[in-house]
Amino acid sequence: MRFVIQRVLESEVKADGEVLGKIGKGFMVLIGVCDSDTKEIADKMVKKMIGLRIFEDEQGKTNLSLDAVDGELLLVSQFTLYANCKKGNRPSFIEAGAPDMAKDMYEYIIAKCKEQGLTVKQGRFGADMKVSLVNDGPFTIILDSDTL
Repeated sequence: MRFVIQRVLESEVKADGEVLGKIGKGFMVLIGVCDSDTKEIADKMVKKMIGLRIFEDEQGKTNLSLDAVDGELLLVSQFTLYANCKKGNRPSFIEAGAPDMAKDMYEYIIAKCKEQGLTVKQGRFGADMKVSLVNDGPFTIILDSDTL
């Protein structure tokens, strides 16, 4: 499982011209799932993401977590995080999770984040989406379950 976490001042995701989710200060997270991912892996990833202390405190040090700043989450599925570019110039996506399984994992991650009492907005699984954001910093973290 892979999360690309961007600390944002604001972010929005649209599909077919419709705003699906919009947040202010918080994290815009791209979520990639592979076939070997489990709910246990998702739990570990969500816990790590929510606990990240990457917001500035009064001294300007990155010391505050999402809940400490009343931050919001925008969660967007993105199978292309499992692109394999080893052969040629056209990426292969065979390492990405099967659509039904990946959708279930994405929805599970959304539910787990909501259980934490956070404001959670989301994209639409499998849709052609347009994501906009104002990256704060910029500050971008990549979490990969293989390295946690």
